[in-house]
Amino acid sequence: MMMTGDEIVEFEAFPDNTNIQVHASHVEAVKMAVMDQQAAVAEARLLKLPFTTIYEYLQMLRLIATAFKDVGPCSMFYLAAAVSDFYVPWNSMTEHKIESGSGPLDIRLAQVPKMLSILRTNWAPQAFCISFKLETDSKILIDKATKALGKYKVHAVVANELSTRKEEVVVVSSSGNVVVRRDSDKPEAIVEDNLIRLIVDRHSTYIKESHT
Repeated sequence: MMMTGDEIVEFEAFPDNTNIQVHASHVEAVKMAVMDQQAAVAEARLLKLPFTTIYEYLQMLRLIATAFKDVGPCSMFYLAAAVSDFYVPWNSMTEHKIESGSGPLDIRLAQVPKMLSILRTNWAPQAFCISFKLETDSKILIDKATKALGKYKVHAVVANELSTRKEEVVVVSSSGNVVVRRDSDKPEAIVEDNLIRLIVDRHSTYIKESHT
């Protein structure tokens, strides 16, 4: 069932008679976002590069970063991808199917290399760089985001707690921490609306300062 205006949209296509209610304005917002994305792709304003493995992600990140190196401060890296902290090294992968009759299977995972430092120092040193830090414990979130800011020399770290990330985030930077919240008086609003405005403003300032 779908209604217009400020009424409620109800979906009943879930098992066990589970109903999910979605505000009609949310449906319209999603519809407009999908249409905008499709138009951007059709007009060659948005290039989508899907990836599955950590190898694909790091290869594409390097290629894109080096390609934008000459763009300098006008380029921005918004590194919001939730990349796994651990992976199976290429040389540890089996070439053929693992036989089930060979007994228990032990897998040893290695830490994914931190490429932010290389991105900042080698691949695109003049680019404006935003990274993300997600934690489930709010007590350690800001401290870890602050440490990441200093360690990787990014321009800002978006600190978000898992349980509240859709309502508010904290942008940690050398100029101080800024809490960004969703406009609660607008049902269709998302926290990214205000976050992007802040990031764009910071990037514009960075470009101006880089050319003075």
